[in-house]
Amino acid sequence: MPAGTYTLLVRVPEPLTVTFGAAGDRELAAGWAAYSGCAFGPGGLDRVDRHHEIATGERETRHWHVDHLLGQAATRLVTSWTTPERRIECEVHRALPGRQVDVGASDCTCGGHLRHHEDRGVLEQALDEVHELDHRA
Repeated sequence: MPAGTYTLLVRVPEPLTVTFGAAGDRELAAGWAAYSGCAFGPGGLDRVDRHHEIATGERETRHWHVDHLLGQAATRLVTSWTTPERRIECEVHRALPGRQVDVGASDCTCGGHLRHHEDRGVLEQALDEVHELDHRA
């Protein structure tokens, strides 16, 4: 699988307090969370499949901040977007509407790569545009 940037769209059906490892607790209202990351190491964008395994309970090991959200019983990873061969997770995050949640950006100065919004459609439209419609169900 090539390297690249990905965004995960996660349903948060009820208010949650999530402990994001050493980053601590964050409050999330009911709605939608979009996490943007990059995968330029071994396996490239296969990392998206790993995140799906966390979300479905097939894998237990929490490595990245987003894994703590995906491992919550109440949340559901709905879909993802990818952009191969481009490192644009910061640009993707900045293009998204909603409240920034300060986790998932320990390797840059963004403060966080997780956005929360109450409207799925608004997030999906922004993600289609910024990822140039490279969408996977």
